[in-house]
Amino acid sequence: MMLDLGPFSGEGFDPKKWVNSACQSRHPQESVDNHLVDLEMKLQMMSEEIAASLEEQSAAALLRVPRATRDVIRLRDDAVSLRSAVAGILQKLKKAEGSSAESIAALAKVDTVKQRMEAAYETLQDAAGLTQLSSTVEDVFASGDLPRAAETLANMRHCLSAVGEVAEFANVRKQLEVLEDRLDSMVQPRLTDALSSRKVDVAQNLRGILIRIGRFKSLELHYTKVHLKPIKQLWEDFDSKQRASRSEVERLSISNDFQSSSLTISFSSWLPSFYDELLLYLEQEWKWCMVAFPEDYKTLVPKLLTEIMATIGAGFISRINLATGVVVPETKALSKGILDILSGDMPKGIKIQRKHLEALIELHNVTQTFARNIQHLFSDSDVRVLMDTLKAVYHPYDSFKQKYGQTERAILSSEIAAVDLRGAVTRGVGAQGIELSETVRRMEESIPQIIILLEAAVERCINFTGGSEADELILALDDIMLQYISTLQETLKSLRIVCGVDQSSDGVSSKEMGMEKKDGNQTARKVDLISNEEEWSIVQGALQILTVSDCLTSRSSVFEATLRATLARLSTTLSLSVFGSSVDQSPSHVGNNGNGELSVGGRAALDVAAVRLVDVPEKARKLFNLLNQSKDPRFHALPLASQRVAAFADTVNELVYEVLISKVRQRLSDVSRLPIWSSVEEQSAFPLPSFSAYPQVYVTSVGEYLLTLPQQLEPLAEGISNNDANNDEAQFFATEWMFKVAEGATALYMEQLRGIHYITDRGAQQLSADIEYLSNVLSALSMPIPPILATFHTCLSTPRDQLKELVKSDSGNQLDLPTANLVCKMRRVSLE
Repeated sequence: MMLDLGPFSGEGFDPKKWVNSACQSRHPQESVDNHLVDLEMKLQMMSEEIAASLEEQSAAALLRVPRATRDVIRLRDDAVSLRSAVAGILQKLKKAEGSSAESIAALAKVDTVKQRMEAAYETLQDAAGLTQLSSTVEDVFASGDLPRAAETLANMRHCLSAVGEVAEFANVRKQLEVLEDRLDSMVQPRLTDALSSRKVDVAQNLRGILIRIGRFKSLELHYTKVHLKPIKQLWEDFDSKQRASRSEVERLSISNDFQSSSLTISFSSWLPSFYDELLLYLEQEWKWCMVAFPEDYKTLVPKLLTEIMATIGAGFISRINLATGVVVPETKALSKGILDILSGDMPKGIKIQRKHLEALIELHNVTQTFARNIQHLFSDSDVRVLMDTLKAVYHPYDSFKQKYGQTERAILSSEIAAVDLRGAVTRGVGAQGIELSETVRRMEESIPQIIILLEAAVERCINFTGGSEADELILALDDIMLQYISTLQETLKSLRIVCGVDQSSDGVSSKEMGMEKKDGNQTARKVDLISNEEEWSIVQGALQILTVSDCLTSRSSVFEATLRATLARLSTTLSLSVFGSSVDQSPSHVGNNGNGELSVGGRAALDVAAVRLVDVPEKARKLFNLLNQSKDPRFHALPLASQRVAAFADTVNELVYEVLISKVRQRLSDVSRLPIWSSVEEQSAFPLPSFSAYPQVYVTSVGEYLLTLPQQLEPLAEGISNNDANNDEAQFFATEWMFKVAEGATALYMEQLRGIHYITDRGAQQLSADIEYLSNVLSALSMPIPPILATFHTCLSTPRDQLKELVKSDSGNQLDLPTANLVCKMRRVSLE
């Protein structure tokens, strides 16, 4: 058995534990004594081996100590001698430095003089050369050798820069500028011919001439001028085709009275073909310039497109504006578009419609496709150049995007105003329930319609602006939701009149119109008529309003969550495209990597939103702050609308409660003034049996209403259960409303009881029976009996002569003392 020496080196070594462990590892058939003897022998042998090893290593170490000491002494002597040598060298260097400093200073002065003399010599040479060049330059121009003339002018420019501002050469400077302009004008016709005839060698030579005299801008301007003319002809082709089509339509209408709208050419159908021809032209120029101007093609062709868009920009905006108006007959007849409507330059009644914006987005999509093709074509260009080019391509839409929020708000406002929430006009008694249910149905159906409109607006914003106008969209959506909820609130106000909760304009509520008091019997008959035939339908309609509130709350919260997710997604894409890889960078640097180049993220994200935001850093910063906030779970995309939705839910709950409690309020309105409370039992000459009092009609009517209420709540609870797949929630909903109405009914009843001034024994007996009936109803609804109502029942059911003793003996244990004192006062019982 081999011994493991590892445990022996541990700080917490326990001999007993080690021996026990060694005994447990023995073979089962081996005796403990033999095992311990063997273990002891092995430990002794191992100890002897360790002792021998230590003795051997100690002897070897003692032999090495003298040798190591000698080596240390030798190293110390070497270090001392080296330090002495270094000190000697430093002393020699200090002496040499002191003696040579003056010599070096003198040499430096001599070198400066030499350099100045050489510069003066070269300047004199340049002055002499400038004089000679100015005298021979006319001969060079007369020879017609343009490269030699360019070289001469370049040498003159160099000599002038060497001479500096010397009065004697002021005329030469002016002469040089005139000669450069002259050479430029001589190059232009040849450059025009070379560009038009695709002469690569000639164009390269002429480019070299212009570069030699520092006139590269002249090359750009002339290149753009040559190619701008055919592009403008392409653009003006639309007007000529429109004139031709109008003439053809007029000719046909005069000859056969034939309406041929198919002959008219729309801008939206013509624009793709224009972009295709323009793209083909630019592709050809790109390929030719790669050969002719390999050093300049990456800026020349994009510059051409930028100048093209600047030239046709005003006309482009006008055509876009008119094209958006063509889709709606009213604006088409007036030849007006979105910008005209937004500026107010339109007859009253003509409003912006969704079709206008959809036509604008369709045109923008065509331009966006062209922009992607341009980005692919100019992919070798510097991203700064590419960004400027794309800005020029999208520039005609900037004025529309600046007014996007106003446009979207106007469209949504008109669409929401078109939603009809009223079911019908107010009819006579017996028809309120019909109007109520129809109005509630329309309210409920309008909510998903409105959400669809808002979702469509979000989609339009992404399609048209790429999210750059998300901040304006949020404000518009919030305002529109407020407008819609205000409409719902106004509808609720009218429904309060229909339900008889509020008064109409003549000061009489809808129910009171059918319940004018002429006499008691007629009033009772009308109340019963409304209760049986109409009130339950009104109750059902009012309960359905709860589904409107629930639907509005859930759908608006889901829409807001979706909107928040959209904003968070925009935050990621826009932070990459506008700010590059670092969100702390200024938008004006658009992903600059520090070398003047744009980052790969910036190059890949040159989308429509980045192009729009790059020149408006303040707007970009505000938008990015908004998008950053959207990542917070507590962020409300529609803060004002969220508050109004909650307020609307509270208003609905208030209305429903008022409707449900209204019948109870009617039945209990005159309880405190019933004559039976002060009636006295008539004396009879004959002995008659005494009968227990029965509950009166008013309380049985309330009780039956409360007992029927769960059945009325059941359909609504089932609807909630089907929608949310949560039976417990539906049951809780029904129970909550049932308890709420029962508590309200009990509170109204107790308020009436407190209004009774005097009650006889017969009245107390009758009221006790009424209270007992209501208490039984509350118990059937699993509702606890309020202590005040229980006190009324106890004190009224107690004989008058025992009431004083009851109140004093209770001392507030079971009875509500203020209520007990009030009953004693009603029954004329003195507690003193």
